[in-house]
Amino acid sequence: MDQTEQELLRRISANPEIFGGKPIIRGMRISVETILSLLAQGESVEAILADYPDLEAEDIRACLAYAHAVIAHDSLDAVQVAGR
Repeated sequence: MDQTEQELLRRISANPEIFGGKPIIRGMRISVETILSLLAQGESVEAILADYPDLEAEDIRACLAYAHAVIAHDSLDAVQVAGR
């Protein structure tokens, strides 16, 4: 995993008290799962950003980096997990 992906993953956190511990973006109540689902359904980055004005393009890239890290079995140490 390169440094850019690690920096992006710092935007992702998990807290057992928010969405049952699912990964979320920058502490907001927007899950990585939601963004990945929207992308899989064909939503454009621009449409997602319009629907979620607090999101930044880097947040969407962070969701993709998270999915890549999970599939590639890379370390997710850069993801902030509450209680760790």
